[in-house]
Order: sequence, then C-alpha cells, then structure tokens
Amino acid sequence: MSLPPTPAQTIGPFYGTALPFAGGADVAPAGHPEAVTVHGYVHDGEGAPVPDALLEFWQAAPDGSAAGSPGSLRRDGARFTGFARVPTAGDGHYALRTLSPGGAPYLALCLFARGLPRHLFTRVYFRLPDGDPLLAGLPPERRATLLAVPEPGGHRSYRFDVRLRGDADHAETVFLAFPAGS
Repeated sequence: MSLPPTPAQTIGPFYGTALPFAGGADVAPAGHPEAVTVHGYVHDGEGAPVPDALLEFWQAAPDGSAAGSPGSLRRDGARFTGFARVPTAGDGHYALRTLSPGGAPYLALCLFARGLPRHLFTRVYFRLPDGDPLLAGLPPERRATLLAVPEPGGHRSYRFDVRLRGDADHAETVFLAFPAGS
C-alpha cells in the first residue's frame, strides 16, 4: 500500500506556476514618462543563472508615501501600488518597470529560489546615501553589491544582479537578517 506524498515530500517550491501574475513586473502605470527599468540576473553559488527565481519588490511612491493603491494586482494598469512580483527567465534575467521611490532611495527586494529553505531580503539602492545605518555598517566593497548601476546612454535603466554566493570576481549580494518574530 502506497500513501500519497505529504507536502514535505513533494518536489518544489513551485513559484513559477502559482505566484507570478500578469503585469507583475509593471509597477509604473503604462506610458508613465518617469518610468525606470531595473533589470539584471540572479546567479546561484556556482555563478550559473537561476531560471526559476521569483523576486518581490516593495517601494515608496515617488512622493515618499508608502500607502500606494490598495491591492497588489493592477487590473487596469493605471495605479501605482509599490509592489511587484517578477519571475526570472530561463537565462536568470528579470526586468522591473517602476518609478523612482521618494524618501528612501531604494527598493526592498525579497528573493525566492530553489535550494533556499527561506526567502532572502536585500535592498536595491539607486544611490548610496550618507547616514544610512545599514550602509554605514558595511565595508565599501559590500556596499557596492546593493547599488543599481545606471546603464550607459541614460535611458532611465539600471542594472542590478543578485548573487547568492560570491567568488573571486564577484561579491555575494548583501542579504539582511531580521530578528525572530519581526
């Protein structure tokens, strides 16, 4: 007699089939003149692309408010919610279209990927501000892993790669730890 597998025995997680939603990478309303693109690749510990990662982004609105429009699924494409859910492609690439955040100059990023027993948190900075307590506690080479680099040509496009582990040529992305219960 064989019993059906329990959730702990099934292969997974299945991020690519259940969590992405249409327009999930488009935080900026369609056609917005101030839209910026943040794109890059997710690399595993061996430097290989991660083709089935899922990135969630949260951010402040351009005016610095954190409220956004209610709900995370923009059915009309015209509201700014401050939330995005972006899967990687087969080559590990992702792309997010958003507006520059007001107030804090960063996007909060949560990464889900195969082989990770827990999701990882980091930040994507558009500039490295003075006085940020998180950045102040990091050596300069580690700080650089949190900076989205402007693409040549000034087309309001930034490159931000996520590295799950570092090597001699590339540092691991700084990931944040939160106290238990927070």
